Amino acid sequence: MLLASFLAFFLVVFLMATLTAAIAWLGFLKRQSEAREAKQNEVSPAYDEDAPESPLLREDRLSTLSFWDNLLARFDFIEIMKIRLAQADLGWSVGRVTIAMLLLATIGFLVLQLFLPWFASFLGGGALASAPYLYILQMRKRRFEKFREIFPDVLDSLGRAMRAGFPLSPAMETVIVATPAPVSGELRHASTEANLGLGWPGALEKLGERVPLLEVNLFVAAVQLHSRTGGKLSEVLSGLAENMRESAALRGEVRALAAHGKLTGLILTILPLGIAGLMMAVSPGYMTVLWNHPWGKNLIAGAAGCLVLAHFVIRRIVDVEI
Repeated sequence: MLLASFLAFFLVVFLMATLTAAIAWLGFLKRQSEAREAKQNEVSPAYDEDAPESPLLREDRLSTLSFWDNLLARFDFIEIMKIRLAQADLGWSVGRVTIAMLLLATIGFLVLQLFLPWFASFLGGGALASAPYLYILQMRKRRFEKFREIFPDVLDSLGRAMRAGFPLSPAMETVIVATPAPVSGELRHASTEANLGLGWPGALEKLGERVPLLEVNLFVAAVQLHSRTGGKLSEVLSGLAENMRESAALRGEVRALAAHGKLTGLILTILPLGIAGLMMAVSPGYMTVLWNHPWGKNLIAGAAGCLVLAHFVIRRIVDVEI
């Protein structure tokens, strides 16, 4: 038993040292790649060195590390992660996110291996690896909620500008100046694409792909239909804005009704952990029997997994989409 403990200790130390060396090697390769790109991007004296770099000339890469970029390009799901990062507006690279996920998975597995069985450590490492992607999805959701909240006012302003006699393009430029983020950034992007030759129907279609919300798709469909058949687009935009406000009010009512279920799920998830901590403080010997039993750690890992699964099931049940 003592020999097995020593072997496990030295194995953990060896894995941690290997992980540290791998991180240092990746940092060294990253610095080399950045230095190489800096040399390649040097311009001749005939150009203005202080001029900002044009986004049209930027190379869209998944990672600054060449071998990691080539490896990520072979997987299809990386494109989905790239789209999610753009929709969350975080400015992170796919390579940085994937490396962070691998490091969190490795560190979590090594730490949990000291306390839990291997299968629980593997699941815990997988849960930690998903943390950066879950954060990206949460930031994407917040950005879309803010977009949905501001968008009806933007449509009202656009409709008033068009009733004042402005065509679509000048009216859009007028609205962009007075619109807060994130709507202003997306509309400015669409306006730039339209002015560069894509046209407003194509630019708005790209806008619907970048912001996959029902409100945006309705706006895009209304503008495209108006470009083909004509009519009073300002009245259509005003009607869309009113319907969006009513839909937002209905979503608020549903969210208030579902708050009770979400709170119940949170309490049911935290309550067993609180009772276990209270038992450890009041009667430690009562809980150490479970910890020292050969099947104790497996039961604890199974209970923790069931708690997490039940929490997500309850959230899924009470999460009503409108």
